[in-house]
Amino acid sequence: MQNVSHRTLKLLAALVWYIGVVLLFIKGSTLAQDAHKLEPQAMGKTIAWVAGIIIGGVKTRFIFLNSCRRNMARIDALDTPKIWQFYRIRFFIALVLMIWFGSFLSWVSQGNHNFLVAVAILDISIGFALLLSSQVFFKQKLLFSKS
Repeated sequence: MQNVSHRTLKLLAALVWYIGVVLLFIKGSTLAQDAHKLEPQAMGKTIAWVAGIIIGGVKTRFIFLNSCRRNMARIDALDTPKIWQFYRIRFFIALVLMIWFGSFLSWVSQGNHNFLVAVAILDISIGFALLLSSQVFFKQKLLFSKS
């Protein structure tokens, strides 16, 4: 398989990162809306977004920034980068498990206002942490640069 540039791998990593942001915000907002439909008088939808943003900020600081920086450094250290190396294999395994677990939680939360809000908080917080930590890609001058 042909080698690719470090920049290409970083752009692929950013693409996966941003796909996660979009999908988690869509899923979290759908769950928050489902909770609102169950109990319109409750503050579940608002709580899901406020708590998700606050928790996401904490996750950004203590987990996601470091993880993203480490991956960028790992990519820079590759001698002959291959297209599949934009994340490690264990990342993809963890991603599949997180998607499955998130789907399971969404499924079992149906019809339960509090559980819907809790899963919405989880999804929104991860999506927000991914969004905030994407600053690493901008600091790498990957996005919106011509080089």
